[in-house]
Amino acid sequence: MISNRHRGLVELHSIGTLLAVGVFFWLYANLIYEVPYVRLSREVNLLPYFLCVVIGMLVGTRNLAALGPRVLRLKLGEAAQLATQQVGLTALTVFSMMFATQDHTISRLFLGTFLVFSWLGLLWLHLTVPRFLARAAFGRSQQVPTVFVGLPASRPAVAQWAAQRAQLGIQPVGFVSLEAREAASAPDSEWLGSLADLPRILREKQIGQVFLLAVPADNARARAIIEACQEQGCRLLVHHDIEERLGHPLISVEEQGHHFFTLHEEPLEEPLNRALKRACDLAVALPVVLFVLPPLCLFVWLVQRVQSPGPLFHIRSRSGEKRAEFSMLKFRSMHVAPPDDRAEVRQARPGDDRVFPFGRLMRRHSLDEFPQFLNVLLGDMSVVGPRPYMPLLDEEFRQLAKAYRTRHLVKPGLTGLAQSEGYRGEVSTPELLQERIRLDLYYITHWSIWLDLQITVKTFWHVFFPPPSAY
Repeated sequence: MISNRHRGLVELHSIGTLLAVGVFFWLYANLIYEVPYVRLSREVNLLPYFLCVVIGMLVGTRNLAALGPRVLRLKLGEAAQLATQQVGLTALTVFSMMFATQDHTISRLFLGTFLVFSWLGLLWLHLTVPRFLARAAFGRSQQVPTVFVGLPASRPAVAQWAAQRAQLGIQPVGFVSLEAREAASAPDSEWLGSLADLPRILREKQIGQVFLLAVPADNARARAIIEACQEQGCRLLVHHDIEERLGHPLISVEEQGHHFFTLHEEPLEEPLNRALKRACDLAVALPVVLFVLPPLCLFVWLVQRVQSPGPLFHIRSRSGEKRAEFSMLKFRSMHVAPPDDRAEVRQARPGDDRVFPFGRLMRRHSLDEFPQFLNVLLGDMSVVGPRPYMPLLDEEFRQLAKAYRTRHLVKPGLTGLAQSEGYRGEVSTPELLQERIRLDLYYITHWSIWLDLQITVKTFWHVFFPPPSAY
């Protein structure tokens, strides 16, 4: 029931936002006709642009559907991000139409202001409409009296979870304990009894839904719960406690009738997503390698000749996707020194005397990373992904954080979510390492082309305005 109500709510909201933007398009066009300084003639055929708006909004509903239960509890930032994604897709389709048809009659000012006002309207709709729809669709007549059956220890978490779903019509009635002695000694009214009392409770309380929070080890007791629910016509939802037992969140996967659990979602295992990410990598890296890198190489080489003669590049081995090693390029930012494994593994620190003056400027503004666009062209790296570390640090970090090697499920990047959030420079504490890994794992499991775009824009900003951790 819950998943159906969630899905129905998202569908209603999607239809509502699509209708709202579609109606606004025509109303705004008719208003703009009367504005003298906007050149929008009534002779212009707006129908193709309206269809582009519809297509953009329909594609954007995929992002809305992905929110699931969170659509009822959107924060301002989440609503703004969702509105930006929808308006961005709409703008892409609209301006693609305009450039493809070489239409010089349509008013750019009309299209631009329409998109801006649409973003503001969608922001307001995402913050208010889902709650209104939930109250209208799941009001008093659609409330479902619900009983929870499980172990006493699970009760506090259940109460919090049920409170968050109250807008979907879940009406908690009480808790039935799988442990008879605990139920008998319970002091408050929310304890309804033990498992033996379940048939009577379902009948007397007119319960419509039962949540089984832990499957009894005794098959007979488990079957008795099913039979009691079937006899009274109650919905039964069974919660599996494997996450609590393993101590790790799991993702449910069904493959040809077999049910599995995995530790992480992996969007980049989808061939289309991998192809899209590779295409974006090439679109960014190729112009940089052709037009930016050659003059930058010449300039850096000339400065190195003055401040610190030696090779232009610093080339070192790094672990990439599936832990395959590759040679990563950087502009050399430190003085040339005899080979020393201990010095090599030492991370750069503020005021590090190994760094020559211009090298310090390059490191702070990430100019030393530009040669890695060659690694992107070769396919060893991506523009966005977890940052690679030298092999000796790889082993040290693996011992400090169990999930560290999970970063190797995807290609390493010139920049990553952790770096865009300001986590650059030396990894000086286990806490800093754990936070970087947390952000890297979030990126791997929540990848989208929009997330890549956000990280790229933030990184570009940091090139000119670096965070304090950049040195």
